[in-house]
Amino acid sequence: MTKKEMYEQKAEELLLPIVNANAFELVDVEYVKEGSNWYLRAYIDKDGGVTVEDCAVVSRIFSEKLDEEDFIEGAYIMEVSSPGLDRPLKKTKDYERNMGKKVEIRTYQAIDKQKEFDGILTAYDDNSVTIEETDGSNRKFAKKEIARIRQAVDF
Repeated sequence: MTKKEMYEQKAEELLLPIVNANAFELVDVEYVKEGSNWYLRAYIDKDGGVTVEDCAVVSRIFSEKLDEEDFIEGAYIMEVSSPGLDRPLKKTKDYERNMGKKVEIRTYQAIDKQKEFDGILTAYDDNSVTIEETDGSNRKFAKKEIARIRQAVDF
């Protein structure tokens, strides 16, 4: 396990009791480098969406836990936020929540001369995702082919 993965896993362990106690959902945790800074980001959600105050509550408690545990080497910036409308589908619960909804898929390599697809999410498992395209046909993707999958947001 990489240091990045260990940090994310430990942060998730600290966050779960906090978000559960406040009736939120922990959507994702990431430890990433952007420019010269490292960021530890937690994405939370709830029915109806999260507010700035919700993020502040979790941030305050999480910050205290991070100070107590002090498991991350070096400096980093901690953020707690909403995952946004265009959040990627990563976990089983993300796929479950989006069954029957329109999703956008971007592949690493071109398939039939294109890399971007959209359609209704009709099936998924540990290895694949199936969508119904606008012409009514089904297209199945191996998860390893997918660079990004997210719920389509029409404005």
